Amino acid sequence: MLRPVTRFPRHFAHANWLRVTLAWTLVTGGCFGATGTTTQTLSATISPVGRLVLPGSTTLTAAGTTFQPFTGTLAVSYEVRTTAAGGGSITLRVSSDFTPAGGPTAANGVLTYTCGAAGLGTACSGTQTASTTAQTPVLTVPAAACTGGGGACSGQDPNTINLNFTLTDQPAYATGTYTAQVTLLISAT
Repeated sequence: MLRPVTRFPRHFAHANWLRVTLAWTLVTGGCFGATGTTTQTLSATISPVGRLVLPGSTTLTAAGTTFQPFTGTLAVSYEVRTTAAGGGSITLRVSSDFTPAGGPTAANGVLTYTCGAAGLGTACSGTQTASTTAQTPVLTVPAAACTGGGGACSGQDPNTINLNFTLTDQPAYATGTYTAQVTLLISAT
């Protein structure tokens, strides 16, 4: 048996459609696309800085002739950045004199060095006497200088300079192996 179709008033159908649409909107979050744009400022303070890289040790050797000086080369690698109004330097000090006793002593001025060509900056000139009490010059770096990259910077990274050491050999030294420590200091402003 067929039942007669009951018709709802038109406003009732519209109300149901509105309820279904409203429910679907709430469930799906509206499904309406939205975009936003924001801008963030990034800031970095680039400071003057320097870094040294040295081998673990350097051996001074004699040429085999009696009482001829001991010599050796220390290869110094460095990276540096200076400000437009600043500059920089590398200096050297004998931080621990030769031990054991009875041999050479840097405090008596028997350890000297010369500087090879510098990859960036100006190398020391002439013979420098290494000191146990004062920093002695190795290199000066000009203002607005930097390592690597070319242009205003050097084309090398890292830069290098060789220190050529000479230790006087005197008959009064007791036989044996003697060691000293030198400290290099890099500064940049």
